[in-house]
Amino acid sequence: MSAQTGSRRERQRRATLEEIHAAARKLLTEKGSAAVTINAVAREVGMSGPALYHYYAGHDELVGAVTADFFSELAAAMEQARDALHDAPVDDRILAVCRAMRAWAIGHPAEFGWIFASPIAAPNRNPDSQRHQAGRRFEKILLELTVELWRQRPFAAPEPDSLPASLREQLTAYAASIGGQLPPGAAHVFLTCWTRLYGLLCMEVLHQLDFAYSDLEPVFEECLRDISGLLGLRHTAGADGA
Repeated sequence: MSAQTGSRRERQRRATLEEIHAAARKLLTEKGSAAVTINAVAREVGMSGPALYHYYAGHDELVGAVTADFFSELAAAMEQARDALHDAPVDDRILAVCRAMRAWAIGHPAEFGWIFASPIAAPNRNPDSQRHQAGRRFEKILLELTVELWRQRPFAAPEPDSLPASLREQLTAYAASIGGQLPPGAAHVFLTCWTRLYGLLCMEVLHQLDFAYSDLEPVFEECLRDISGLLGLRHTAGADGA
């Protein structure tokens, strides 16, 4: 096979993969996650179910690839917000990234809900898989900014001995998994902020708070003020002055 022929086939394969991913996304946004099956996606792109197995070994592999797309899009939106303020204090970059995350989530509720149902790291997950790598890219954005903040201006963090033994052991293991960039107490503060932020967004996107709120932006900004307090950030208002 000539290099030119191989290159052409590779381009055709990439184009088909993009079409498959677009079809899966269309089914997800229009009909829900249960509609994203091998046969349904194959029908959308005009091929048979068995033919799609030439591209993906099965449903799990297809789901992993599409999830990687969504993680990458979300991460790119957060990185763009961060990089637009590359000369600004880390405080401003952290808040900008958090707001960019919410903007993407509420603009892509089906995709964010799909991500929510797909853990970034799970037992026996291939660390070289697209989903794992894209999830790690997303996960590291706020972590790296928090590490930068910690190195510049350490925030108040509990002493490990003051924490319950089980929590202390888990935080020590997590701190080691990130190369000791944060000590266990600071890792606890970071994870507390992360769970508050991510948890609120998941509840908003999944409409779990519709019984009480029609507009959650002020609630989100209140959450950012709480996070700012934990991290010692200089909180700045959002675009609407919240």
